[in-house]
Amino acid sequence: MERLQKVIAASGLTSRRKAEELITDGKVKVNGEVVKELGTKVSSSDQVEVNGVVISKEEKEYYLLNKPRGVVTTTSDDKNRKTVVDLIPTKTRIYPVGRLDYDTTGVLLLTNDGEFANILMHPNSGIEKKYMAKLEGIITGEEINKLKDGVVLDDVKVIPKRVKLKKVDQKSNTCMVEIIIHEGKNHQVKRMFEKVSHHVIKLKRERVAFFDLKDLQSGKYRKLTPKEVAKVYGLK
Repeated sequence: MERLQKVIAASGLTSRRKAEELITDGKVKVNGEVVKELGTKVSSSDQVEVNGVVISKEEKEYYLLNKPRGVVTTTSDDKNRKTVVDLIPTKTRIYPVGRLDYDTTGVLLLTNDGEFANILMHPNSGIEKKYMAKLEGIITGEEINKLKDGVVLDDVKVIPKRVKLKKVDQKSNTCMVEIIIHEGKNHQVKRMFEKVSHHVIKLKRERVAFFDLKDLQSGKYRKLTPKEVAKVYGLK
């Protein structure tokens, strides 16, 4: 017997968090009956429907993509822009774990495993995300210390694990700064630097948890190894 929301996530339909919302909203049926209790457990012989569609277990797939600029981090786009899912040839309904802005590049994980995605995205997991940002202007030590002390975004103080000036270009009046965060707020890194009056010209995510790009070229992807998947489950 497994919890209903875990079974829905295992089908590749959505994340476990979203599955919980679907249950409480009355969008899920078990053996023809609407179920709204999150603690409900089901067996492999039970028929589960989500929005009228009977779900079944999919073979799990896991990918690491080096997201290029000019690609949206969604499964579809109403403006007909290329999506990250378009870059990976699979018939499985994979989706991105978290999101990167249209013009942000770097590490992006995609899967059809809702439990895996939930581990990496849940705020309580404290997953590290390392970025390299190119800024307008030369950031000062005082401004770095202000970031280290924490800045308020959406009424919540966010404190980076690390902020370090890596390179200065006096001629172009720009600099490169490494920043490591735990949260995943919308446009978080860009907004943090705006708090100290620096516009982000370019942004690249270099690492999520223990996943980095190594020699993976922009726009290319690779499958995760079983050992890597097991390591993520070990983060719970």
